[in-house]
Amino acid sequence: MAMTVDHHRPQHLSHHETSRNPLAHQVVKTATAVTAGGSLLVVSGLTLAATVIALTMATPLLVLFSPVLVPAALTVFLLVTGFLISGGFGVAAVSVLSWIYRYVTGKHPVGADSLDQAKNTLAGKAREMKDKAEQFGQHNVQGGNQ
Repeated sequence: MAMTVDHHRPQHLSHHETSRNPLAHQVVKTATAVTAGGSLLVVSGLTLAATVIALTMATPLLVLFSPVLVPAALTVFLLVTGFLISGGFGVAAVSVLSWIYRYVTGKHPVGADSLDQAKNTLAGKAREMKDKAEQFGQHNVQGGNQ
């Protein structure tokens, strides 16, 4: 059985196809932005809380069992490390939210081309797999009827 290939079908989604349902596309982009940014903000907050709790729990023990300079140095180290890590996660969250906002509003941030190319490649591969599955199913149905 000869397989026919439709060479007139585009291999990637055109702008027209993605703009058929702009509300759904916008909702997906917004949900992704909220999920990514929210996750990073939660991690930032948890890191800050863990730093404060660890500092609160460690300070009395260090004061009781060590000379004055060691706990002071360790306390300063823990405090600075915790705040730097927390601030880093906060900056990452704001950066991700800013990038996604610019992408959603069409301002074309750095890396948007790569993201669009990956999206189109995945859509093309999914379409190819769907076509192969349909052909495989038709071949098996026709082979079973003979």
